[in-house]
Amino acid sequence: MRLSAIGDVTHVLPTVRTIQHHWPQTAITWIIGKAEVGLIGDLPGVEFIVFDKKLGWSAYRSLFALLRNRQFDVLLHMQVSLRASLASLAVKAPVRLGFDRARAKNLQWLFTNCSIAPRTRQHVLDSFLEFPRALGLQETVMAWNIPIPQQARDFVAKNIPEDRRVLAINPCSSVRARNWRNWDIQSYAQIIDHAARQYGLLTVLTGGPSAAEREYAEAIAAKAANKPINTVGRTTLKELLAVLERAEVVVAPDTGPAHMANAVGTPVIGLYASSNPERTGPYLFRQFTVNKYPEAVRMEFAKESDAVRWGKRVRNPDAMNLIRVADVEKRLAEILEK
Repeated sequence: MRLSAIGDVTHVLPTVRTIQHHWPQTAITWIIGKAEVGLIGDLPGVEFIVFDKKLGWSAYRSLFALLRNRQFDVLLHMQVSLRASLASLAVKAPVRLGFDRARAKNLQWLFTNCSIAPRTRQHVLDSFLEFPRALGLQETVMAWNIPIPQQARDFVAKNIPEDRRVLAINPCSSVRARNWRNWDIQSYAQIIDHAARQYGLLTVLTGGPSAAEREYAEAIAAKAANKPINTVGRTTLKELLAVLERAEVVVAPDTGPAHMANAVGTPVIGLYASSNPERTGPYLFRQFTVNKYPEAVRMEFAKESDAVRWGKRVRNPDAMNLIRVADVEKRLAEILEK
């Protein structure tokens, strides 16, 4: 049971791969969100059941009806939202494994009967790997292997010149209240021009279909002297994944496409100030993060980052201004020159 979001869904994949490696005969059913299934719904060996939260109570009725006559051995309840916990009641299983009490927020502990080992200050992906460990699978498999269909690769071939080196920039995080994770437009434009001058990189802008993301991308493209290819709002999740795979490096704040790039092995320069990259950074490439979270915490709470609650967000619209263009240029050099 992991309904959302895109980044967290990619974090669950090593758990799936670990179970498949050790127990290849095990049938796996994944209850997942409608958007998220578009990214991984063709994963071999996994049955997907879509829970569309936009349908409200009818989504619960449909799930209960679908699972009425089914029995499972184990439920891995991997989401602490109350919505996910209510949906989990549709699953009949003698073992209902959830988070340890400290992490079982929103009363998740009421919907489970056993828990993973308590750990402190873990990356989200590592917290998910505690689930197979609780089942006795100590050797984990760090693999994603998300299928990319030929249609998605054809999209890349059609829209990105084959002879160009590519920088992908996913400038925006999801549109939510008080979710100030986006770097400023002028700085993104400067990175586009620096990457073109210094390394001959063609920039491709990526992102979702919201009006805010489209407007942000258009503003960045207008500011840059070296015009990027703008694919924001014009790709499916599979096509977006193929674009991120095609890139040599990705620049992004704390957002789902950063973790998608991580999943296909493309180095990611994560831009982090309002959230802690040690908890939510691109898992394989945290060493390339521009990490201003400690400074943002000091600015907002007058404390060191290890003195605030793990996962504490900085809700300050100025936090991302702590990231300088020179910081990102340095990371580009580390990846492209070394």
